[in-house]
Amino acid sequence: MIGCLFSQIYASSIFYDSFDESFEGSWIVSEKEEYSGEWKHSKSEGHDDYGLLVSQQARKYAIVKELEKPVELKDSTTVLQFEVRLQNGLECGGAYLKYLRPQEAGWTAKGFDNESPYSIMFGPDKCGATNKVHFILKHKNPKSGEYVEHHLKFPPTVPSDKLTHVYTAIIKPDNELVILVDGEEKKKANFLSSEDFEPALIPAKTIPDPDDKKPEDWDERAQIPDPEATKPEDWDEDAPMEILDEEAEKPEGWLEDEPEEIDDPEAVKPEDWDDEEDGEWEAPKIDNPKCEDAPGCGEWRRPLKRNPAYKGKWHAPLIDNPAYKGIWKPQEIPNPDYFELEKPNFEPIAAIGIEIWTMQDGILFDNVLIASDEKTATEIRDTTWKPKFKVEEEKQKAEEQAAGSDGLSGIQKTVFDVLYKIADLPFLGNHKDKVLEVIEKAEKQPNITIGVIVSIVVVIFSVLLKLLFGGKKATKKVNVAPAKKEEGEDSKAAEDEGEEEKEEKSDDGAAAGGAVPRRKTRRAN
Repeated sequence: MIGCLFSQIYASSIFYDSFDESFEGSWIVSEKEEYSGEWKHSKSEGHDDYGLLVSQQARKYAIVKELEKPVELKDSTTVLQFEVRLQNGLECGGAYLKYLRPQEAGWTAKGFDNESPYSIMFGPDKCGATNKVHFILKHKNPKSGEYVEHHLKFPPTVPSDKLTHVYTAIIKPDNELVILVDGEEKKKANFLSSEDFEPALIPAKTIPDPDDKKPEDWDERAQIPDPEATKPEDWDEDAPMEILDEEAEKPEGWLEDEPEEIDDPEAVKPEDWDDEEDGEWEAPKIDNPKCEDAPGCGEWRRPLKRNPAYKGKWHAPLIDNPAYKGIWKPQEIPNPDYFELEKPNFEPIAAIGIEIWTMQDGILFDNVLIASDEKTATEIRDTTWKPKFKVEEEKQKAEEQAAGSDGLSGIQKTVFDVLYKIADLPFLGNHKDKVLEVIEKAEKQPNITIGVIVSIVVVIFSVLLKLLFGGKKATKKVNVAPAKKEEGEDSKAAEDEGEEEKEEKSDDGAAAGGAVPRRKTRRAN
């Protein structure tokens, strides 16, 4: 039955390699000098299943498999799927596949490198703040003829364990892309949507006119100082911020005749000290022991206190600017590079390549598939990946239970799994990288897990508040310029005029306070 099933899979798939047989003679290793990493045909740890193994640390790797004929992606469903097991984890490196264009584009199998032109790049990549399942479409601009990389926005994160995971990209004829991790949908996108790819495949219809200039009389200040306001008569701008505390009294027992520091009586002039060359020798200073039990030593001075009459520099209050026209923007003009597109211009896939740099060894690739229907990919996952994953998962649970009888490790693993799912929430936007960085740091220091959860909750709550209530109040709509005014932008000139100046202590205050002794806190008693 298993043999019959695999016969059906082979028949319905465009390409499939289970790596049950050695890759040598089928996959071609790049002969470029920089790709010194050694590929091996190796068993997955704990299984009799073979895969393609990254065997050395801190190396570049490149290997390619040419397809019998190119795969067209334009008018039918295409499924890209493969398994990866990070047996030693992944601190910094890639584990993705490149789906290459035909060799007429300018590459050879033995010369395969990072410049070899690809159509799609798909798979895990993790290093520092980067933690994503890449999906990059290299698309030809029909106007310029240039190939541009279009990156999937907010892609899924890479699972943080050492288990086998299966990555699936489903490309549909209606321009839809679906990313699955372990058969579970993690991302759905539209190739033609500017919300899903950066940069967008279809350029903006209009662009700011580079020749448009802001009129000289255009006033961008939302508020201005009230010209009718006057400074109150009792407003003293010269009053110091601090004054002497006249109510303060010298603490009882204060030793005014004793210095705070004295010469160290045990210090001895070094024998090799030369007064002519080194100058007159002085014993080092030590704290005066008589001051230890006293409230203070030396001359007592009254401490300073905040001046209740201090008001600082006077500024006229701000009022709405009657001449305000909004934040100026150049008018929009038709984009000369704009084009319409009903479907992406997918380049054919003629080969599958793995071209990575990684600090970790033990990365095992397996069950690489290109299929024309989702059912075939599902059958592959159910028959090859799922049994292995269940075994690995059970083994991991047993190890976690053995590591701590209270099962804390297992609980933390569940917590981190949830945190990574939270990091995938689309509305986090640009905050995602920071959230992932915090989660990864917590994985290495499990004792800070609670603090991390609180931090992430604060970030999510802040983002939600911003989404619900927005930023600053939107400024008035302007009919003079056709472009919309951005929210939350205030005139810098108004801010400069409205901002309060920071006041330093006045010369009078400094004179009144005098030099403050080193033991100020004791004297203030």
